[in-house]
Amino acid sequence: MDTPWLVPVALLFGAVVGGGLVVLLRAAAHRGERAVSVATAAVPDGVDQVIEILETAGVVLDGSNNVLRASPGAMAFGLVWNKALVHPELVDIVDRVRRTGEPVDEELELARGPFGDASVYLDVRVAMLGSRYVLLLADDRTESYRLEEVRRDFVANISHELKTPIGSIGLLAEALESASDEPEQVKRFAKRMRKEAERLGRLTQEIIELSRLQASDSLDHPEPVALDGVITAAVDQNRVIAESRRIQIVSGGDDGAVVLGDAPMLTMAVHNLVSNAINYSPEGTRVGIGVHSRDGIAEIAVTDQGMGIPEEDLDRVFERFFRVDPSRARDTGGTGLGLAIVKHVVQNHGGDIRVWSKAGSGSTFTIRLPEASHASAPALAATSGEQL
Repeated sequence: MDTPWLVPVALLFGAVVGGGLVVLLRAAAHRGERAVSVATAAVPDGVDQVIEILETAGVVLDGSNNVLRASPGAMAFGLVWNKALVHPELVDIVDRVRRTGEPVDEELELARGPFGDASVYLDVRVAMLGSRYVLLLADDRTESYRLEEVRRDFVANISHELKTPIGSIGLLAEALESASDEPEQVKRFAKRMRKEAERLGRLTQEIIELSRLQASDSLDHPEPVALDGVITAAVDQNRVIAESRRIQIVSGGDDGAVVLGDAPMLTMAVHNLVSNAINYSPEGTRVGIGVHSRDGIAEIAVTDQGMGIPEEDLDRVFERFFRVDPSRARDTGGTGLGLAIVKHVVQNHGGDIRVWSKAGSGSTFTIRLPEASHASAPALAATSGEQL
């Protein structure tokens, strides 16, 4: 064959081979796309968008119970893990719906995720989505259950606590009637009756305050509050009782700290801490109040030189009606609600409260609150004014 023909023949051969390869590759790609479309289930149009914006938990499952789509709420509640439903109870409901084709609505208590002991209460609704998929929706009812439990405990505690002063007043009234001809006994019983009546009045007032605090988790109209004024007011409210027991109240620390909130509520919280410190301190000791401001956090620390709190009771001191020393609390007129009120006031202000104590060495309660910056305080105060 002559050399001039070799080039055209080679080009023709290359074109044929190349064209054949292109055809083969396109055929393979088409088969791959078909295989993917079979293996990957496509949910109906619009479901993706709905699942993404759901505030509650939403999950779409295929015929093998694989999770195709899950809303952020489903992930937050721990319902989905590794593209599968975590809880057997949910799988059972999904299987039941798939068998019967009928929607199911149930309330379940489930563990919050695969780890830990926390639980969530969910109102779960499951229904078919077309002929191939199942849609699971879950609304969080945990807060409702928690509030109901708090209400039951609160009513039970109140009933128990009110029995003591009411029963005491009744017995003292009978004793007073029997001793009507003995002036000294009448005076003694009347004095004790007045003490029980005062205790009952304090208990009632603190129950009202705590109920008001628990009715709302946030402040409607926060305003800039100078902690210097809060400390001064709380100290003045406790000065007479402190002087009567020869207890010195010393305050110090950083000046000028400002937080956003409600001044009377914060004053009540600090007052309760100072009052507790005085009541549980020996005569002739000192109670200290310090304010420190750093890194955008304002801290109020109240320290006493009292008997301290046993380590096993530290986690319970903020519970309603809990008393470290019940007999001592009765002597001081304590109701067991003071620290619970402090905790709720602080939480409503976006802060927290901590306690350090050692038996025989006194205690320190520290309130931590977000400090208001000079820029944000006027802005938020103005916003609160607009809402009025």
